[in-house]
Amino acid sequence: MLDPQTPALVLAPMDGITDAPMRALQGRSGAFTYAVSEFLRVSNGRLPAKVFRREVPELLNRSLTSTGLPVQVQILGGDPELMALSAISAVRAGTRAVDINFGCPAPTVNRNDGGATLLKFPHRIREVVAAVRAAVPAEIPVSAKLRLGWESIEDIHENAAMAAEGGAAWITLHARTRSQGYTPPVYWPKVGEVRRALDIPVVANGDIWTREDFLRCQDETGCRHYMIGRGALANPALPYQIARELGIGADRPMQTDWIHLFQALVDHTIEATGGRPPSVARLKQWIKLAHRHGEFPHFDALKQAESLTEFFDLLGAAIERERAPELVGSSTA
Repeated sequence: MLDPQTPALVLAPMDGITDAPMRALQGRSGAFTYAVSEFLRVSNGRLPAKVFRREVPELLNRSLTSTGLPVQVQILGGDPELMALSAISAVRAGTRAVDINFGCPAPTVNRNDGGATLLKFPHRIREVVAAVRAAVPAEIPVSAKLRLGWESIEDIHENAAMAAEGGAAWITLHARTRSQGYTPPVYWPKVGEVRRALDIPVVANGDIWTREDFLRCQDETGCRHYMIGRGALANPALPYQIARELGIGADRPMQTDWIHLFQALVDHTIEATGGRPPSVARLKQWIKLAHRHGEFPHFDALKQAESLTEFFDLLGAAIERERAPELVGSSTA
């Protein structure tokens, strides 16, 4: 799924945000090389194939979204045997690649032996990766998502080496520690150190909000492969801008007017659910992120909307008010 010699832009997994409808929407731009699913937690037993097909419906379509974007399944857990058995189920369900989450900072996940908590035990990272690698067919790549460490950014050298020893085909590296959560700063130069030390590709991830951020990340890491998540939702033009810099995909800019984007998410949700539209809370989740981290100008006008109809009516009115001075100026010219 990831060609070491070819630049790539990957859509990050964000729990409760980058679900199948959002993956389909982001796939429309042609900017992304592939997407990673939200993690499926492996805790008390083997996950059956039907769970993977339910949570990652693209598996029923050759691991592709309805817009043609490949999707990689991500699993999370600390028991090597159960992770291996679940990976086998994922392959039977149709996945073409398996990613292992060693980066989730959520306290609930960490208290239950998953995600970033394994960063404190490098040998366990190797054991989990090796078990999954041995369990699935050789043609199915196994990758790992990590942070720089639990508390120290220096821990990444041993943890990344353990993932590589276990058989990871590539690693994705979020340039923060678990203790940071999502607070600044990110340590992109450390990602570059890991890239130079390993013989496998490193996908750089973390705090790429603008084209300028990307160019600085590229300069400080030297990576060919990048992952973005929140930045793509906060700034819908960003994936296209990065893809242009990388010389991949995206022959034309994705439609980035907000009415079009929100309506497209509604349409993809209806398609994915067999006719059930998303809740207004789903769209408000997006505008909150875009307001906080991007330049979405209509958050205050929309945050009290109680239905999809009201949401789109308020958005249309807000856009008309925004355009009014332009229209007045053009009519008096």
